[in-house]
Amino acid sequence: HETLVDLLQIQQDIHPGLFAVMDGTFAGDGPGPRAMRWHEKDVILASADQVAIDAMSAYMQGFDPLSIPFIRIAHEMGLGVGDPGQIEIVGEDQDWVMAQNWGFVQEDTFASRGQKAIYHGALHPLEPLLLQTPLVPWSYFASNFYHNVYWYPFVGRKRVESALEAKWGRLFSEYGSEAGLEGAVMPGMEPQTVKAAAIGLGVLLAALGVGAWWLSRRQRS
Repeated sequence: HETLVDLLQIQQDIHPGLFAVMDGTFAGDGPGPRAMRWHEKDVILASADQVAIDAMSAYMQGFDPLSIPFIRIAHEMGLGVGDPGQIEIVGEDQDWVMAQNWGFVQEDTFASRGQKAIYHGALHPLEPLLLQTPLVPWSYFASNFYHNVYWYPFVGRKRVESALEAKWGRLFSEYGSEAGLEGAVMPGMEPQTVKAAAIGLGVLLAALGVGAWWLSRRQRS
């Protein structure tokens, strides 16, 4: 959170006139952004105040903006307005906006729970071994394997298909039709991930086989 505030300060020093637009035609809750549950909300937010736009987005989702550290810190430092009660709303009925509470929740996937356990939890003592040695690629592989081999094909793909049947999904599917590119691309698993998964599974099965053979010989002797 502190890093986000630092980046906001740098942004304001370098580009003080930025205007932010947030697309809320689709919104998502749960273990986002990769594994979220989608919702049609039909809103677009825009503001020259980077803090205010995040604050109103959080408010409409059902969160207290000032309970989110980076919004609160930026608000207290005068980098923007994080209190919805102090934000001027134009272009939409203010009472309607302030009545919004979508009841969104923050959740973790199996992969993100493991990541948090390494950074902040029970596995933190192993962080140097897992993330600061030649073992580092395992974390990328584990995340890639979970999301692209398991989650997307068996969970996420159905969500994407149902989203494409909604009105905004149908519109998105029409983009590019003039160039003969009509239709959304449904990504599959990366070949490198499948290959690595197959090799990893093969090594695991081989190790289990060797272990079973060794145990059987030991029991006989």
